[in-house]
Amino acid sequence: MADIFDLFKKIEKSPAHAAEPVSFVIVGLGNPGPEYVFTRHNAGFLVLDYVCQKLNVKIDRSKFKSLVGEATIGGKRCLLVKPQTYMNASGEAVREVLDFYKLDTSALLVICDDVNLDPGKVRVRKKGSDGGQRGLRSIITELGTDAFTRLRMGVGAKPHPDYDMADWVLGTFNDEDKKSVFSAIERAYGGLDLLVRGDIDRAMNLLN
Repeated sequence: MADIFDLFKKIEKSPAHAAEPVSFVIVGLGNPGPEYVFTRHNAGFLVLDYVCQKLNVKIDRSKFKSLVGEATIGGKRCLLVKPQTYMNASGEAVREVLDFYKLDTSALLVICDDVNLDPGKVRVRKKGSDGGQRGLRSIITELGTDAFTRLRMGVGAKPHPDYDMADWVLGTFNDEDKKSVFSAIERAYGGLDLLVRGDIDRAMNLLN
């Protein structure tokens, strides 16, 4: 009679128990470095940090010009990606990831900040222009298409037309806006299952 431990080893090695391949990519946009952690431009990073906290996973492997980790969301094995290229070159990292896993843009979700939305507002779009968000602009340029889902996190407009946009997006939230943004991050997390499953319309109804 076969030893029970031999049986366990056979089960572990069987194809049915092999790890599923990465089939979806979630990219949070931001800038690397502790000085940028709580800035408006790092809303995408903050959402992924919340995902890690809720799912008890880590984004700590260096690959694809990014820090990456993995999580099962919506029944799919997802790669969580924080590009380390700085915002304006985010597309380089995203292109490397999709090329490596041989995925098209239907398997991509990009999470970013949006100065055209009030703090606490969330918008899902199936495709569209970059809206002035330079990380999205880089991704669209590198991929040659704007046909990918994006989750925009409102961070508020600059207080005056003459105020420098770079100073604004690299600034930190005040206490009131911080509460609104963190509430939005919780809602964004609640919609991830739908987004990964491809149920974009339901996600839009839930989050927009």
